[in-house]
Amino acid sequence: MDTIHTIGRRKTSVARVFLKEGTGKITVNGRNVEEYFTIPTHKKTVRQAFAVTDTEGKFDVKATLKGGGITGQAEALRLGIARALVEVNPEFRPLLKKEKLLTRDPRMVERKKYGQPKARKKFQFSKR
Repeated sequence: MDTIHTIGRRKTSVARVFLKEGTGKITVNGRNVEEYFTIPTHKKTVRQAFAVTDTEGKFDVKATLKGGGITGQAEALRLGIARALVEVNPEFRPLLKKEKLLTRDPRMVERKKYGQPKARKKFQFSKR
């Protein structure tokens, strides 16, 4: 099997994922995944696609993460891994789709409007 390259996105985070057969080692920006993601929820999020398809410990992942925050990066990585697994074996598609792991979350931060302190918050109204 050759190396498979996919991209996952979430908010402003972009994850470039390189998947190949191996021992289950996940490297993020040159660091071990345990070191990069310190919160247990994020570690679980990253491994979710492997858990659903029952392929834990069968593939090595090398990922490059850019932009956004830690949660966005974890979810972008999850999408990238899920897409790569579908390329490896198309039979994984219904399993991953059922868990909503192949859906690109479209929610983004709303832009700030002029004359307001934030996107929706207004400055305090003064009658006099």
